[in-house]
Amino acid sequence: MFTAIKTFSQVGTHMSIAFGLAYLLTGSLALGGLAAILEPIINVALLPQHEKAWHAIRRRHAASRLGFAALAGEKLSQTALHMGVAFGVMYWATGSMAFGGLLAVVEPICNVILLPFHDRLWEKARFRLENRHAALPAAL
Repeated sequence: MFTAIKTFSQVGTHMSIAFGLAYLLTGSLALGGLAAILEPIINVALLPQHEKAWHAIRRRHAASRLGFAALAGEKLSQTALHMGVAFGVMYWATGSMAFGGLLAVVEPICNVILLPFHDRLWEKARFRLENRHAALPAAL
C-alpha cells in the first residue's frame, strides 16, 4: 500500500512540474493542464514498448561486455523518449518549436532535481512507519 501511495505521489509531482513549466512558458492554465495530462499519459503508453525492446537487447548482451553499454543505452534512450514527448506535446499545443525545445530540456532537468527529494521524503516516512510498527509489539 505504501508503494502505491508513493507512486501516486510521484506521478502527481511529475504532473505538477509539467503543469508549472507549461504555465510559466505560456501563461495559459489550459495549456498547462493539457501538458500535465498528455505528457505523462503518452510516456506511460510508450514506456512499456521501450522497456520490452531494451529488455531483449540487454538479454542478448548480458553475458558480454556490452551488458553495461546496453544498460547505459537504455537510460539514454529513455531520456530521449521523455524529452521527445515533452517537446511534442508543447509543440503541438503551442506551435512553437522554441517552447517545445525549452520544455524538452527544462522539464527533465526539473524532474531529475526534484524527484530525488520526493523519494527521500517518502523513504523517511517509510522508515518512521516501520519503526512505529516495530515498537508496537514491544510496548504491549
